[in-house]
Amino acid sequence: MKVLLDTNIVIHREAATVVDEDIGVLFKWLDNLHYTKCIHPVTIEEIEKHGDPEVIKSFRVKLSSYNVLKTRAPMPGEVRRVVEPLDKTQNDLNDSVLINKLYCGRVELLITEDRLLLNKASLLGIADRVFCDRRLLRKSYRRKPRIGRL
Repeated sequence: MKVLLDTNIVIHREAATVVDEDIGVLFKWLDNLHYTKCIHPVTIEEIEKHGDPEVIKSFRVKLSSYNVLKTRAPMPGEVRRVVEPLDKTQNDLNDSVLINKLYCGRVELLITEDRLLLNKASLLGIADRVFCDRRLLRKSYRRKPRIGRL
């Protein structure tokens, strides 16, 4: 199963300082469930804009361990009608690219903490495939409690 990770999830996971301990637990579950962790090229583009060259260098090494989605999914009119009124910033536009990947079936799940992304998914009828890290952990543990102890 392909799981697309929002930029903020990747940043929290790979940052030098731990911001959210649940991210580490989430990644353990994804590995134990044999899910493929994917990132989108827009995530790499966002991280490349960081002001510190050393941070960028460090992230380049860390991002090489993820599966990068290679193709861009054309955005259907129904997605465009939902996201365009909500997109105010470049980050909003990038998030719409992520939600479009999910909508078009290029990935099975999207993990994010972004409320606007969760709202877009709800409006598109795909909220059942978008998870914040804690929600996915609860669902996974209910379905396969032994995996968390591996």
